Amino acid sequence: MTPRRIVFLDVDGTLVGHDQQVSSAVAAAIAGAKARGHLLFLSTGRSRAEIPTVVTDLGFDGVISAGGGFVEHGGELVARSTMPAEAVEELSRLFGSLHVEYTMQAYEGVFPSEGLLARVTPLFARLGIHLGDEEGEGARMAHELSYRGPAPRDSIAKATFFGEHERTFAQIRDAVGDRFHVITGTIPYLGEAGGEVTLAGINKGSAVVRLVELLGLSMADTVAIGDSVNDLEMFDVVALGIAMGNADAAVKERADEITSSVDEDGVAVAFRVHGLV
Repeated sequence: MTPRRIVFLDVDGTLVGHDQQVSSAVAAAIAGAKARGHLLFLSTGRSRAEIPTVVTDLGFDGVISAGGGFVEHGGELVARSTMPAEAVEELSRLFGSLHVEYTMQAYEGVFPSEGLLARVTPLFARLGIHLGDEEGEGARMAHELSYRGPAPRDSIAKATFFGEHERTFAQIRDAVGDRFHVITGTIPYLGEAGGEVTLAGINKGSAVVRLVELLGLSMADTVAIGDSVNDLEMFDVVALGIAMGNADAAVKERADEITSSVDEDGVAVAFRVHGLV
């Protein structure tokens, strides 16, 4: 009998592909693992409000969102790691000076910069999502990415930036130094023109450790499945890190093993291999 596991699942590229849908095989695997008593948590770079309902409706035990900025269990926010107001101001000024569009992520939602929608419209078109649509996923995302005024300075955990050249990541990383955690490679088609910024020490891995400690459980029973560079710290702390078949090469190198791709139900395959269902 497989001991109870604590499983952390990334969303984009892991549970859902470009179509933002969960396959029937993956949904069945999640239901089966829950029925066997395993604890299942989402661990995503998205804000809590951005997670598709097709994912949250599967009934997870909790959510790590904003790349480790917020930790939720049983419907309650149990930990938050927001930036000081002056740090939010500093990042806003830096992005502005570099002419870089961005979002600021709070627990309740995302606050886009004024020019973000125009910046990302052609990027999403490459993924088959048309932000000019009058209804459907494109219309929903266009609403979320439209400017709604300045971000609240006292509740931001993460910034995501969308530059126009490959030097953007290095410029931002070098400008903020070791006070912030800056990564790239998380936004399709942007490469080092885009990336994410949290406070130093705040990432999915630190959030996983904090949550497991709060629950009084053991890291020896933890499993994580992901596909992107913001999953690396999570792989570093869990007992078993599984990379998706569609993961970046650097992610596969840091993982303990590799499952099949998101289009081949990689989460369901991993659950079967490890006896979770």
